[in-house]
Amino acid sequence: MLFMKFIDTEEFQRQTSRSEATSVEKLSSSFCFLRKLPNRRIHAAIHLQCILTCVAHMVYPGAVHSRFEHSLGVYWLAGEAVHKLQAYQGLELGIDPFDIQTVKLAGLLHDVGHGPFSHMFEQAFLPRVLNGSKWSHEEMSLKMIDHIVDEHNIEIDSESLKKTKEMVVAGSEYASSESMKEKRFLYDIVANGRNGIDVDKFDYIVRDSRACGLGCNFEFRRLLETMRVIDDEICYRAKEYLTIHKLFATRADLHRTVYMHAKVKAIELMVIDALLKANDHLKISSFIDQPAEYWKLDDSILKTIETAPDQELKESRDLILRIRRRDLYQFCNEFSVPKDRLEHFKEITPQDIICSQKNSSITLKEDDVSVSNVRINLTRGRNNPLESIKFFKQDFESDEKFPIQDDRISHLLPAGYEDRIVRVYSKKPELVEAVSEAFENFQLKTYRMKAQVHDTPEKKKRRR
Repeated sequence: MLFMKFIDTEEFQRQTSRSEATSVEKLSSSFCFLRKLPNRRIHAAIHLQCILTCVAHMVYPGAVHSRFEHSLGVYWLAGEAVHKLQAYQGLELGIDPFDIQTVKLAGLLHDVGHGPFSHMFEQAFLPRVLNGSKWSHEEMSLKMIDHIVDEHNIEIDSESLKKTKEMVVAGSEYASSESMKEKRFLYDIVANGRNGIDVDKFDYIVRDSRACGLGCNFEFRRLLETMRVIDDEICYRAKEYLTIHKLFATRADLHRTVYMHAKVKAIELMVIDALLKANDHLKISSFIDQPAEYWKLDDSILKTIETAPDQELKESRDLILRIRRRDLYQFCNEFSVPKDRLEHFKEITPQDIICSQKNSSITLKEDDVSVSNVRINLTRGRNNPLESIKFFKQDFESDEKFPIQDDRISHLLPAGYEDRIVRVYSKKPELVEAVSEAFENFQLKTYRMKAQVHDTPEKKKRRR
């Protein structure tokens, strides 16, 4: 089976982590073969490619699932989605076995280009070492797919491979409008650049919510059962407006509660610093140039640093040891950027904070402070994502599609769609008071008020 040939490669299985759970509820029975794969492949990369930013399990112990499992889940959900459309509109839409295979392959391979520590590697580490050069996991996914096919001599029709790769990047800047002219709706199943509703979100929202013990009220099955293609676009029943809103709201809640948790971000900042300090010696960033080397780079890089005797890695080792001992960067305080300042908000830097010091017996240095600029939205920045979604009437008989304004549904829905939160950390416990005072001064200077909700606790300031 073609799917198994991709899964049974070291490059794909580098995504494996501690747990070997299956899809959100179940996977196709064809994946029973996974139990028979050599332990070398299933377990050699323990702790690798965790879906939840790779450090969230240090705060949420249940969050130990991996991109390997997520990829299988998206594969299964992509198959469910295209089979539902085929069952209800197959003749009308001309869905054939070729379409089904390419959509499922795209679901399976959509994340194969992610580096260690997921988005943190791409968005926080690489920009600081590439000196302006652009790199994205979507583009790397295309290279990795080609590498897997060539390296393992996987026999796949060239057109199928081309379509699969196009579907993988359909929601990114690398999407080609020219290639999506025919059966455009198929490109919206795995990575939906049109309105953001896709099976990738279905899987990780339900999976992450359950793993973190948060519960999940979003019911993706309602959307799978009632979606319909009108004018080459997947549309939804008007009565599912609030179900779709719940999809985006639950995603935002996960970002606020889990992915952007203050301690999760503290650990992330420390991991980034450890990687930056080790990069000159280990040449970590050089792995992104060639797929043949890139697939070997995974979360075990921390263990490599931690156990290496090299003197050049001492600072990185010390940071990792601090993480293990829970001696984390100290969270000082945070504020939510005022609504009238969101449009022109410029990210805050450690330099901004230390330049706000006034009368203090301690002179802060830039390396004493770490700043996390958190952005949480409903996938469309400051805009309402539901405005780009098309709906149809309840009876399934009309071919009319239309948008719905949220005030036609409820007056309890949010009037804003994005939060920007600025968090400041002290890298040393004894500097918390000085950093907190500088942070307050920065707020007074910038907004003419303290935007933070409360002062930094005195107990934390006195900690040494």
